[in-house]
Formats: sequence, structure tokens, C-alpha cells
Amino acid sequence: VANSLAAVEAGASQVHATINGLGERAGNASLEEVVMALHIIYNLKTNINTRLLYSTSRLVSSLTGISVQANKAIVGENACAHESGIHTRGVTEKPLTFEPIDPELVGRTRKLVAGKLAGTRGIKAELEEIGIHPTEDQLREIVQRVKALGDKGKMVTDADLLAITSAVMGEVIKEEKIVDLCDLAVVTGIKVIPTASVRLVMDGKEYIAAETGVGPVDAVLKAIQKLTSSLAKIRLNEYRLEAITGGSNAVAEVIIKVEDEDGHIVSARAAREDIVMASVEAMINGINKCLIKHRKLVNK
Repeated sequence: VANSLAAVEAGASQVHATINGLGERAGNASLEEVVMALHIIYNLKTNINTRLLYSTSRLVSSLTGISVQANKAIVGENACAHESGIHTRGVTEKPLTFEPIDPELVGRTRKLVAGKLAGTRGIKAELEEIGIHPTEDQLREIVQRVKALGDKGKMVTDADLLAITSAVMGEVIKEEKIVDLCDLAVVTGIKVIPTASVRLVMDGKEYIAAETGVGPVDAVLKAIQKLTSSLAKIRLNEYRLEAITGGSNAVAEVIIKVEDEDGHIVSARAAREDIVMASVEAMINGINKCLIKHRKLVNK
């Protein structure tokens, strides 16, 4: 990348680069890094639509089977994520303090992560996103418990944060939900097309839908999207599955990103021993976040 930029400074009019820096041996110059450096540092424009860089990176990764390392610039999972208290406070007040570029320029959104390094601002923003407003004392205690959980090596999921908040506030916290799961049935087998039947409550009314897919997870997520399409066009932007523990009964963590019709992307996660249920929980969490955010913007 540095050589490519030096070549442009010396008068080169063309740069050889590849998405995610893929290539033989040690790879090639990363297209997304070169393009954004030219845009931000040199104020040189290219014909590349930078807002499609992240989605293109994910597409290439899925087609090649080569994962993008989490710490990769621009498109890495951690590139727009902030966990440290100092970072989350700084980035919420003045984004350029810790972000060289606006995440939206490359089709991404900022992510505040709850964990052992979490700060008050980050946790507060996470809770406000789902309509929960603790007092300062309650928030301080919530942050301490999140840190304690993170110190044990556990990834703090949305459900964990909600459970901690409920315990601290001394009441059953009812997360603001526009969509909620009532019932779910999945059928699959060797010579059976995976089929899912889902019953959801949306704005207080029950709806049922069934869909088929290439697997049980695909079928159930399609059924959920089919039902919620009447509220808003929300599509699955990214799906990732990670095993937190080992063995056949491992706890699986599902991390998803969903995108609404305005291009806003939100992330959600859930952890369960049942991969299908973890996927459903994460998907519904993501859809609720999208819908709540959209309605708040409309009502402003």
C-alpha cells in the first residue's frame, strides 16, 4: 500500500490492487486501503463507490472462503469497533479522535462493544438504543458488572447486558420490542427440504409464516424476514457463527448485521447451545433495533 501511494506521488496513474489484498504469496496492495488513503490523505477521487467497499469485501470473503482478519484496516471486524471507555467517550463526542474516516464512507457503522474495557458512555448508548434509561448510580453498577463478566473471558451478549441491567435496576426490564417470537418449528432431514414455521407478535398482533431454505437456519431467517417485511424492508447484511466453548454441546454465538432500506446497519448477537435459536434471537434483536431507530427518527 505504501509503495502504491508513493508511486501515485511520483506520477503513476494506475494502481494494481485487489479486494482484501488477496493474491499469490504475500498478497497484493489492498484496494480498500489504497482508495481510502487517496481519498482522505491525498484528496484524490477515484471512480470507485467507497460505500460499497465493505459489502464487496464480505462478498469476496464468502466466495473465496478466506476470512478477513479482525484487525485489518477499513474492512476488518474491529476497524470500527470501540470497547475501551476512553475510546467510546471520545468517539461519541468527536469521532475523528479515534476514527480516521467516517465508517459510513465505506458502508459501515460504528460499533460500541460491551466488555471488560467498556466505559459508561458505551454502555449507556447500548441501553438507550433499546429504550432503557438507568440512573447514574445504576449505570455505574451495570458497567462494573459488565467489566467483571468480561474479565472472566466471556463475550457479553445483548441478553447478558439486559440480564445485568434487570438485576441492577431491581425490576424485570422489558426491552422495547416491536417484534417478538411466539413459536417456532423446524423440520429437516436427509431427504427433507428444511422448512421453518414461525409465529411472531408484531405491534401486538400475531402472524404466522413458513419458508424453506438450504438449511434450518436459512429457512427460519427467511420466514422471519417474510413476516417483518410488512413493517420495513430489512435484509440480512452479515451472519457469523462462532463456538464459544468446545465439544458437541458447545455454546454458539451468532453475530448478525441487518440493514434497513435507508442503508442503516445495526448489529446484534445472541449465544445459545442451539444454533437455530441463537440465530433467531440475534435476528429478532437486530430487526427490533432497526425498527426502533427508524421510528425514533420519524417521530423527531
